[in-house]
Amino acid sequence: MPDGFSAGDTAFVLISAALVMVMTPGLAFFYGGMVRVRSTLNMLAMSFVSLAIVSVLWVLYGYSLAFGPDAGAGLIGNLDFVGLRGIDLNALTGSIPVTAFAVFQLMFAIITPALISGAIADRARFASWCLFVALWATIVYFPVAHWVFFFDGGHGGWLGDRNGVIDFAGGTAVHINAGAAGLALALVLGPRIGFRKDPMRPHSLPLVMLGSGLLWFGWFGFNAGSALAANGIAGMAFLNTQVATAAAMLGWLAYERLRHGAFTTLGAASGAVAGLVAITPACGSVSPLGAVAVGLLAGAVCAAAISLKYRFGLDDSLDVVGVHLVGGVIGSLLIGLFATGHVGQSAAGLFYGGGLGQLGKQALGVAVVLVYSFVLSWLLGTAIQRTIGFRVTEDVELSGIDQAEHAESAYDFTAAGAGQARTAPTFAITEKTEVDAR
Repeated sequence: MPDGFSAGDTAFVLISAALVMVMTPGLAFFYGGMVRVRSTLNMLAMSFVSLAIVSVLWVLYGYSLAFGPDAGAGLIGNLDFVGLRGIDLNALTGSIPVTAFAVFQLMFAIITPALISGAIADRARFASWCLFVALWATIVYFPVAHWVFFFDGGHGGWLGDRNGVIDFAGGTAVHINAGAAGLALALVLGPRIGFRKDPMRPHSLPLVMLGSGLLWFGWFGFNAGSALAANGIAGMAFLNTQVATAAAMLGWLAYERLRHGAFTTLGAASGAVAGLVAITPACGSVSPLGAVAVGLLAGAVCAAAISLKYRFGLDDSLDVVGVHLVGGVIGSLLIGLFATGHVGQSAAGLFYGGGLGQLGKQALGVAVVLVYSFVLSWLLGTAIQRTIGFRVTEDVELSGIDQAEHAESAYDFTAAGAGQARTAPTFAITEKTEVDAR
């Protein structure tokens, strides 16, 4: 093996990649439990299909565009690694093989478009969604990943390496990117039938809790694995991830109690995810106490943010904007305040004597990614809607998107149908069950 290779670091990154992969099924359960019963399978499928589409694109050209040698100005990689050709098995990224790094970053590319799907739950055509994922990954995610993550000693991505924007594990490239895209698609597709009139409650809170637990578990690979080595920085990122998530859950629950008079399991799950989102960019640069502050602020602010969609008439079905966009912005900006300068990434924030310089850099990263993703996502969504159609018909939305798009149903409420073959799905439910699920 080449000089500098570490078997321990390689094993750590490969295990982290597997943990990040588990996050996509976890997201599917989280989203699937939050929708009404007649859309459950559609939400699961929208996440799972990202595993298929993005994996193939990553090999064809995605890795090359995101992490190939810079084609100029830190904007995009070249095509040297199309088909992953030309990658020497003995080549290293740090102390790990390039192939290990490639598969780790692939898992980031997979879950990012899957996050968007929650903003348009209950009303998107599956084929149109698949097309959007392919186009969005190509035009939006791969370039942004190059801007933020590609490192080449001052000649890498223009945001991260050249302008000093700190994003340890994807606050801008993943969460702000996905949240801005979700906002754009929610505007393009418009609100669901019955929005602000029907309750549209989650049909399975146990499924939501299971999904959030899997996300929390997988997120340790997401954040700690981004150190790309089994070292102290990875340990600190792991610890910061845990305490920020816990603090965010408490912050969200406290807000719920003060505002609505109850502690809800949905709030606990959502608060945890908000904390995970917010600490993602900051886990390699803040102290554990700073992580607690990031989590508390993210939990309370994201809980308040999701109520604004009703005021503005924005049907962000599963709060992608309120959690991922707002949480990503909070975590990215707070680096400019709480970065210690000696945890992992070296810049110091305002509260540690670093002045306002890093905060300005963080604001630049937030603004650029948010605007780029929103504009391109709106254009892609509008083009699909005006050509092949993005939104399902009113009849399909009312009768059930699972049956229309997948010819299946998540549950069979009839005893007689329990033993029927899978090739003849049924969806017979009582009127009361349908009302409760909505």
